[in-house]
Amino acid sequence: MNWEIKDQAIIVTGAGRGLGRAVAELLASCGASVAVCDVDAATCNETVAAIRKSGSRAAEYAFSVTDRDAFMAAAADFAKANGRLDAVVNNAMLLRYEPIEAVTEAVADQMLAIGIKGAIWGTQALLAHMDKERGGAIINMASPVAEKGFPNTAVYSLVKGALVTLTRTLAAELGPRKVRVNAVAPGSVPTPGALGLNSEEEYARRTRTIPLRRLGSAEDNAQAVAFLLSPAASFINGEILHVDGGIAAAG
Repeated sequence: MNWEIKDQAIIVTGAGRGLGRAVAELLASCGASVAVCDVDAATCNETVAAIRKSGSRAAEYAFSVTDRDAFMAAAADFAKANGRLDAVVNNAMLLRYEPIEAVTEAVADQMLAIGIKGAIWGTQALLAHMDKERGGAIINMASPVAEKGFPNTAVYSLVKGALVTLTRTLAAELGPRKVRVNAVAPGSVPTPGALGLNSEEEYARRTRTIPLRRLGSAEDNAQAVAFLLSPAASFINGEILHVDGGIAAAG
């Protein structure tokens, strides 16, 4: 489905591969101008090249979302080129599972900085460069782990839970300023990052627990993001949209 987001200027973080790349490519195919942001310059370049090859618009920005100055500089450059900034998709995250006693300070700091600080800087970037009359939108990437207990995901679950709280808080705070803040909560999606953490047997097990009896795809989640950024979702604010085949509902 081609959502009505033509000519929106949208930043997508962690867009070099996986869910972020799928989101960036879909938004661009719908006519948006997309800032592809990723700490990995090579994958960032590949995503932009693929989008441009298809005839759509994209600009690449290689930086870490933990670096506020770099984030704000990229947003300013992108907004200047497009006349404004309409939306930010806070997707960047370090995916890591391990027992709680194995968590190091360095890993914890990195995961918290990417997931939480990155979303805060993304929000500030939108507020600095959006058209105050048009307003804007923020999409945070949450997860069912924010609501259920999954072993070996303590820091990851902590970050996703914080993003759920941040989404609802900002929806209340920024709604009067014409900014809608929502989150997408993907279920099990075999992205390149996730494939390195889970075996085929684990994915088969997960499939049996999902009410729809299949894994999600990056495209499933990209469609949810595009919907929330479209006029069709103009009165949706503070929502956590589960794209998980029913796993959260099943308990």
